[in-house]
Amino acid sequence: MNPNPLIRLHANDNVLIARQALALGMAIPELGLRVRAQVPGGHKIAACRIAAGTPVRKYDAIIGVAARDIEAGDHVHAHNLELVDFERDPAFCRDARPVALLPESERATFQGYLRADGRVGTRNFIGILASVNCSATVIHHIAEHFTPERLAAFPNVDGVAAFAQTSGCGMSSPSEHFDVLRRTLAGYARHPNLAGVLIVGLGCERNQVASLVESQDLALDSRVRTLVMQDSGGTRATIAAGIRAIEEMLPRANAARRSAVPASHLKIGLECGGSDGFSAITANPALGAAMDILVRHGGTAILSETPEIHGVEYMLTRRAATPQVGQKLLDRLAWWERYTAGQNAQFNGVVGHGNQQGGLANIFEKSLGSAMKGGTTPLQAVYEYAEPIDQPGLVFMDSPGYDPVAVTGQIASGANLICFTTGRGSMFGSKPAPTIKLASNSAMYARLEEDMDINCGAVLDGELDIGQMGQRIFEHILRAASGEPTKSEALGLGNHEFVPWHLGIVS
Repeated sequence: MNPNPLIRLHANDNVLIARQALALGMAIPELGLRVRAQVPGGHKIAACRIAAGTPVRKYDAIIGVAARDIEAGDHVHAHNLELVDFERDPAFCRDARPVALLPESERATFQGYLRADGRVGTRNFIGILASVNCSATVIHHIAEHFTPERLAAFPNVDGVAAFAQTSGCGMSSPSEHFDVLRRTLAGYARHPNLAGVLIVGLGCERNQVASLVESQDLALDSRVRTLVMQDSGGTRATIAAGIRAIEEMLPRANAARRSAVPASHLKIGLECGGSDGFSAITANPALGAAMDILVRHGGTAILSETPEIHGVEYMLTRRAATPQVGQKLLDRLAWWERYTAGQNAQFNGVVGHGNQQGGLANIFEKSLGSAMKGGTTPLQAVYEYAEPIDQPGLVFMDSPGYDPVAVTGQIASGANLICFTTGRGSMFGSKPAPTIKLASNSAMYARLEEDMDINCGAVLDGELDIGQMGQRIFEHILRAASGEPTKSEALGLGNHEFVPWHLGIVS
């Protein structure tokens, strides 16, 4: 048994975190108490008596109030912890501190694809986009034609990826949903990780290919092409035409070469899923430390998942670069409050089964760890879902907490790499921007090593501190951006994780 079975995160906390499973009746001499329940690792126990109605504090942040009297040594979880909203002073800009940017001569580099518009890719795919669900099968057939054997003559091309989706018709237009879908498709069409793009439509859908191209200022040229099934002769004829179009794009895509570029060209989407009680102790703050390093090198960290900052948004508004940035974040949270009113949604408190099993009682507790992924630098800007990100530093992009939807928006906004923390073991990957997965604890990492890239459990094990782990993550990011395959890429994940946010009525 570890001599320190409990973790105190802050001197003001009235709960402690179990480093490993605790047995009923186990003595904790340092605290003069006995454990009053069987407590899984990552869960909380009361450090002292907590009277009913008293705030429960973790990291000196309120994660709820005691639903009844809780005795020292009791297991503290959803059964005796009540989520109660409370006043949170946004204190705009109070904690914002200037970033000590490194001189350009001292900034890290990676091997990336420098595109004609000055942006940099970390991968070199050809993408096929469906304007509507009705062309989804066709684009998959086109992509499946380009087997590894057929691509062997084009070693600098990472693959041909199909991005099918389930909307594009049967929707209100114009509408917010319609705008989000078009913005997302356009973000992929112009993404620096795609050397060429083919957009395929049916012909009678609301999201017409021609108006999509025109409304999003997509220039049709050798890089961006379109096909409409009803004009091309139907399913088989469109597949054949699509194959010919990709074959014509391949030589140009294959001519791309990696070269040394500054790390300032990195835009990292930050995601967490299947979290546990260790996520806020290891993986999330370590990723935040890596993002602090990236920001000092001139790069961009994209925090998202708006429901998963609910309750701790003041940690970001107090670091807002301007009051306007802080207010824009609060405006997005107010939108979510209206959007989810009356629903049993995560924003309103109830987190997923895996999060609860991992020790997180409610959304405030999950948010506490989730916000840490962004590090400590000022919040420079707030963007809507899939809106192009043009501001370096730490930024926020509005999105749901559902991983495929959030990551799809981040990539559409320009993220050329994703960092994904997990305590339970999320099996996720993405294209055309690869995903690096960070495990919060060593037991899960060992069990799922084929899926996990980095073991942040080394922090909990006492092998590294948060700063050292952050440096390790940053170095791994540079290698992955330079072409080192991630675990999800090796497993072939990412072919079905393109999921634009559905906002509207389907009719």
